[in-house]
Amino acid sequence: MNAPVFAPDISIPEEFRSCFERQRAAYLAAPEPSYEQRLSDLKSLARLLKDNKDELIAAINADYGNRSEFETLFAEYFVSLETIKDATKKLKKWMKPQARHADFLTYPGARNRVIPQPLGVVGVIVPWNFPLNLSFTPLAAIIAAGNRAMVKMSENSQRLAQVLMRITPNYFPAEKLSFFEDGGGRGPAFSSLPFDHLLFTGSGATGRSVMANAAKNLTPVTLELGGKSPAIVAPDFPLQKAAERIYWVKMFNAGQICTNVDYAFVPEGKQDEFVAHGKRLIAKRYPDLNGQDFTSIIDERAFARLQSTLEDARAKGATIVNLAEGQMPSANMRKFAPHVVLNPTEDMIVMQREIFGPILPVKTYRDRQEVADYVNAHDRPLAMYPFTNDSETRDFYISRVMSGGVTVNDTLLHVGQHDMPFGGVGASGMGHYHGYEGFVTFSKLRPIFYQGPFSAIQMMFQPPYAKGPMKLLQRMIKMKT
Repeated sequence: MNAPVFAPDISIPEEFRSCFERQRAAYLAAPEPSYEQRLSDLKSLARLLKDNKDELIAAINADYGNRSEFETLFAEYFVSLETIKDATKKLKKWMKPQARHADFLTYPGARNRVIPQPLGVVGVIVPWNFPLNLSFTPLAAIIAAGNRAMVKMSENSQRLAQVLMRITPNYFPAEKLSFFEDGGGRGPAFSSLPFDHLLFTGSGATGRSVMANAAKNLTPVTLELGGKSPAIVAPDFPLQKAAERIYWVKMFNAGQICTNVDYAFVPEGKQDEFVAHGKRLIAKRYPDLNGQDFTSIIDERAFARLQSTLEDARAKGATIVNLAEGQMPSANMRKFAPHVVLNPTEDMIVMQREIFGPILPVKTYRDRQEVADYVNAHDRPLAMYPFTNDSETRDFYISRVMSGGVTVNDTLLHVGQHDMPFGGVGASGMGHYHGYEGFVTFSKLRPIFYQGPFSAIQMMFQPPYAKGPMKLLQRMIKMKT
């Protein structure tokens, strides 16, 4: 466990410092919770959600201004409960020591085991876009692995943070699980604590700062950073079906998803048809953008950023298409109409930064190598979405274009698979969690060698080496060449 050395150049709030010290002391007093204790804690985590469902959903809605209740229930509440349930079912298997092969020189009687053990105190920095999911999904793995956790919410999740801070002591002692609100520049202080592991989900720029702060304590980090994830529609795939699936995710949570489609490639000559499908789908699915089903942009700054992104693209020659033409979304409610950006160029902000809103740049292409070259010339994305029924085309994109994860012929759904790891690569992040990989991330897979009654190495390789030991070693080397 990291020694509790606090960064001298950063002011650490007393509530952070005291909680960390309490959790560390509790870990040292009981470093390896039993299966029964972890199972009980996972059930308490689920009970916290079930007992307080309405209040949690209302708090998220209030933080957003208007958050679709269905989207909160589906993408946050349901997914969190399913993740906890999956961990409870598989916990005993995950905790089981793994037998490993012992080298022949250690015979007879020697054996190897890899034992997963808790790391200690884990920090979690949660973004605002899915604040319940991105708190409780990692907590399922953290608690399953036997750790204690401190969770810092976003400054845009103040109401939810206050609810969690108030209700969590009814289910967990502070030395096991504590939530904290943000504000007043507390982020750097939190990431400077000498955690045994730190999970951050958010922007690449903030992720770099988090990693720099964690490095002062040699704290290992898992970073989920997003990026510009492409959808690629192959000529063989029905364009209408691809459009339905791409526009679905682009409108979900008003596009505020780190694994969202950030731009789409369609075959040359197909962009007008793709836009027409978008107009039809928006009219059918969102006849009133001011209704409850369409989520608000999180705050005024984000709303203004989306406006300036469109204005920049228009000023630099792009064609801007409002897919909800004729509707008047409420600026007071921060309802941002869905737009498509045609003919985007590299000098436009819309192609340089993660959009995080209902704006979709659409590029055309002639051959698949052109697409691969374009994506590979940029930062590796968190996700990739190839649409094709041709296995050779599918495998071309999977092998030639690296990304954090892939959903084939749909969007987003790989993220919700409990038995697969989730994580980025390169600029889109590092490390994995979800499922067994989450349990591994928050565990120390500790290799342990058990010597048998006799030590063959001690018998064969005692000095002086010149005669017997050297000749034996030379023979062994010869056998390997």
